[in-house]
Amino acid sequence: MPAMPKLPASKTLVLQSQQDPRRLGFWSAILLVLLAVTAFALGITTPPRSGPYCTGSCIVYPFTDAAQFVPRDYNWIVPAILLVPVFLVVLACVHPSVQPDKRHLSLVGLCFASISASILAIDYFIQFQVAEPSLLRGETAGLALFTQYNPHGLFIALKDLGYLALCDAFVFVGTAFPGARVLAHAIRWTLMAGAFLGFVCFVAMTWRFGLDLEYRFEVAIITVAWTALVVLGVMLALFFRLPPSEDNAPG
Repeated sequence: MPAMPKLPASKTLVLQSQQDPRRLGFWSAILLVLLAVTAFALGITTPPRSGPYCTGSCIVYPFTDAAQFVPRDYNWIVPAILLVPVFLVVLACVHPSVQPDKRHLSLVGLCFASISASILAIDYFIQFQVAEPSLLRGETAGLALFTQYNPHGLFIALKDLGYLALCDAFVFVGTAFPGARVLAHAIRWTLMAGAFLGFVCFVAMTWRFGLDLEYRFEVAIITVAWTALVVLGVMLALFFRLPPSEDNAPG
């Protein structure tokens, strides 16, 4: 009986590298969409209590009156704190599919996504572990610099920096993203468009408002980043669900 033909070793490695991360990538992309939509819904329904977009009953420095809004105003942080780390997992699942000559670019994108996730996780976690309990206990000395209600406090600054780092990740992953399918092109364009809009908003709004920027850019970059993550989550779930094609093969 003739022996069954064996796949070349290189093709076997390709199949393994393509298939192993795809299940994790698919479910992570689905989770990414759910988290982004939930964060959006909770964020939009949380009214601004201070700063340029507050329209009534605004609280002012040192923001000690914010205790009445705990925990209501902090609910949106729960899905937001998980959003970028989940996107990082998705990118890690994309990385094995990248062509070898572009894999250094996707690795740089992973590094920027890691920086973004670290900054945002620290920023958001401080609100849970420092701001909320301090407000509820009346321990407000020095809290104004850390609270989310301060339109030019550390919370806003770190969030701006975290999402700008995410835009950097968009650029490098978009440059390296594999495939010649229409779906792959759409993912690349979405990544590049998200990065472009984020950087343009930062430059334009910084030039326009200067030291009075407050949280105007934060609102803009969150809108851009979360919208991009919703769209990317859907498309990346499809990318992982489809069988690997030759144009996606890393070798």
